[in-house]
This record gives sequence, structure tokens and C-alpha cells, in this order.
Amino acid sequence: MTAIDAGGSTAIGLDAPAFQPVLTPRAPISAPITTLVPRTEPALERRRLWERRYARRIRLTDGAVVIATTAATAFFDTSLTSSAGLGVLRVAGVTALVWLAMLALGHSRDASVAGSGATEYKRVAHATGFAFGIMAMLFVLFQWDGARAQLLVALPAGMVALLVGRWSWRRWLLQQRRFGHYTSRAMVAGTRDDIEYVLRALNEGGMGGYTVVAAAPSDADTRPIVVDGRIYPVVGTMDSVSVHARTLGADTIIVASRPDDDPDFIKRLSWELEGTASELIISSRVADVAGPRISLRPVDGLPLIHVKIPEFEGGKHSLKRALDIAVAAVALIPIALVTPFVALAIKLDSRGPVFFRQTRIGRDGREFGMIKFRTMCVDAEAKLAELQAQNEGSGLLFKMKKDPRITRVGAVLRKFSIDELPQFWNVLVGDMSVVGPRPPLPREVHEYEGKVYRRLFIKPGITGLWQVSGRSDLSWEESVRLDLRYVENWSITSDLMIMWRTAKVMIAPAGAY
Repeated sequence: MTAIDAGGSTAIGLDAPAFQPVLTPRAPISAPITTLVPRTEPALERRRLWERRYARRIRLTDGAVVIATTAATAFFDTSLTSSAGLGVLRVAGVTALVWLAMLALGHSRDASVAGSGATEYKRVAHATGFAFGIMAMLFVLFQWDGARAQLLVALPAGMVALLVGRWSWRRWLLQQRRFGHYTSRAMVAGTRDDIEYVLRALNEGGMGGYTVVAAAPSDADTRPIVVDGRIYPVVGTMDSVSVHARTLGADTIIVASRPDDDPDFIKRLSWELEGTASELIISSRVADVAGPRISLRPVDGLPLIHVKIPEFEGGKHSLKRALDIAVAAVALIPIALVTPFVALAIKLDSRGPVFFRQTRIGRDGREFGMIKFRTMCVDAEAKLAELQAQNEGSGLLFKMKKDPRITRVGAVLRKFSIDELPQFWNVLVGDMSVVGPRPPLPREVHEYEGKVYRRLFIKPGITGLWQVSGRSDLSWEESVRLDLRYVENWSITSDLMIMWRTAKVMIAPAGAY
């Protein structure tokens, strides 16, 4: 007899067999699961190959500089002092190992900063600082012989040598990129307007490391895109960009804008590009306003773009003022030595004073007298009205390539920017900065409109982005754009780089008249 218990299961009764097998149908054998990991395409391998080659060159140079610096310091330390040679060499070896380790851990040789300039130099400087911070602590703990010499000699000498090495390789890399070597083959996707914006920015940036091979607009228009006289073919649309990237061998995709009706476009495109491309770059026009003030901070999986609002006072500006005083004080020494010779040349060439003082507008709209070596005839201001019809400048600027008011000596002084050297006195007394926007005339400021007034938020400079980007060859709009970019995004590092670039421009002048 069998019975059903309260739970619905079968209970075995006395008259039931001791064992009653239950037969269940056997599950069918499923097909084997095959998941293919994305394989590296030839385009991606080619990019990684040149990245490894360049990083190897940098690594060898860094190693040679570090070993030579620490070894030379140890050699002179043992020669000049009674320190034990073996102990000093041991300290030199530890210093070299720590230094090279910090350069590697600081990602100073990453492909993302190859040839970038400021970012690469910052990482080298930070890595060197960390290395010698570690060595300083070890010296305090163990009182090693030779550690003091490494800190006082190898640190400054080695850092300068490392930066010179990186600068030399950067120049070599930029030269190679002029011939299409060591560049990333890129495609740009987005609306035609946004694609043109990105292409124009890449052209203005010079040798940025990207060779654009095609564009993929959001519409079905197959007409090529023309920017600054360059023709970029159109291949397909945004939806097919991953397919064409494989066909064209593109290793970088720049998304200028994404479809409004497809929020998952970026994620899906990144999946489709696995094994094909090394980078998926998202372009945003906010970068034209914020620049280096942009940072990305994920919050619970939500990527948020932070834009730091500019500040125009505080510690950062105090540091800039300290740099101005130091540079001006040093620069005025050789300027004082050459001034008598310049003054003699000006006097022999034409009648009038040696110096020319002109009213300019500084920070917050304050007027000041800017000093220059005189390069024009004494009645130049009176003749300005007669020459207005021949103005070759743009906007509010008056420029003439063959201005008849300029003296023979003045033409030479202007070509090499020697006429601007007395402005270091304006820097020393606080009217100007070494680097800043171009100092405007009062009549120019009276005609300013809208955002152009932002140029007066910081002190004008002897040099600036306008000085190293074409000077008089720039249009008014371009000059304003460069000045506003500097006002919002300047840094001490960028100031130092502009000073360095200005020195090169003075040696090989362009756009100076």
C-alpha cells in the first residue's frame, strides 16, 4: 500500500517494494561554447612597434644619463675627499637604481606623453624629485658616504641632462612625423561641423602625432571634407566606422560627436574596435574653453567632467610674480651691458631719444608707461593717420611690413626683438609680466567688445603665445584667441616653455616687422 504524505511526496508502505527506481529523462548534450578573444590586427601591431622602438631609445638615453651622472659624481667625490671608494660606489649604484625605477614608475616614457613636451618634462622632474627624496631619507637613516654628493651634484646635473635628452628626442620625433613616421593613423567620426572643428584643431596643433586618413560623418553625404586646403576622404558613416578602421589600417578613432539617439554608441564602438585600434578619443568643444583645467572623475560608475574655474589671485599668481622678479633681475644685467652700444647705434642712425615711452593698458585697465628702444622716427605718431589706408594688420592692430617710419637700425632691432629688452624694467617694477597677453594701446581697449576684455585680467607680457605663434602674421581673431587661452590656462611650466620658445624665435625670427 502506498500513501501520499501531507507534502505531496510518495511514502513507501509495507506492501511496497524495498526499492523503486525513478527514471528521469537525460538532458541532451549541449554544443561546445566557443568565445573568441579579439586578436591584434596589423594596424595595432604597427603602432605598438613604433611605440616600443621610441620608448627603447628613451630608456637607453635615460640609463646612460643616470649612470654617467651618478658615476661621475662618485668618481669626483672619492677624488676630492677621503671617502671610502667602495661605499661611495655602492651609494651611486643605489641612487641610479632608485632613479631609473622612479622614471619607470612615474610613466615618464608612456606613449601617451611621447613628444608632448610639458607633460613629459613634468613627469621626468617629478620622478627625479621622488628619487632624491627617497635617497635623502636613506642618507638621514644610514649616513652613507657619498649620498650628500649625489643629492647636491647628481640631482641638478642629472635632471638637466635628462630634460635635454628628452627635448632632443622630441625634436627628432617631430622631424620624423613631418614625413609621416611615428604617427597614429586616425579616423574622425561625428557631424560634419564637429569633424571640421577637430581637423582644424589638429592642423593648428602641428605635429601632434595623428595622420587623419578618413572621416566618417553622421549623414550619408559622401563628399570629401576640405579643411585649410586639405582634402579628407569620407568613408561610410559613423555606424560603419569600425569596419572602415580595419580596412584603412587606422589605429585611432576620434569621436567628434556621438549620435543623440544612441547613448550606448561609445561603449559599443569600443567593443567593436577591440584588437583593431589602440585609442578611442572623445573630443569635446569644452576643451577649447577649459583646456588643462579639465579632469575626469568617475562617481559610482558615472564619468563626470570637472572644469576648474580660473582664479586670478592667490599663491599661484604670487609664484608667477616671484618668477618675474627673478628673471627680470637676471636679464637686466646683460641688458645694461649692451644698452650703450644699442644707444650709440640709434643716435648715429637718426635724431631723437634712445628710449621710447608709450602708454599701454595693464591689468584691471590701469595705464602704465611701457619702455622700448626707439625704432621709428620722432614724428611717427603724427604720421600714423597718413598711413591708415595702407594698414596690413587686421582688427584693431596697425601693421605694415614696410613701414616708412621705421629707421634702419630700428628694423634690425625689431627683427630680433631687441627693442623690447627695456621692458624687463616694467616687469621688475610690476607693470608687466615676462609672459602674458600682448600689452594693448588705450585706443585699442576703447574698441574692445565682449570677451576681449578678459585679456586685462592678468598683467601683459613681454612675450606670450602670440609671440611664439607668428607675431605680426597673426590675424586679430587669432591673436585674441591665443591671449584668452593663456589667461585661462597659464601655468609656471607653460611660462617656462614659452620663454624657451621665445629665445628660439629671437634667433630665427618669423613675423617680426
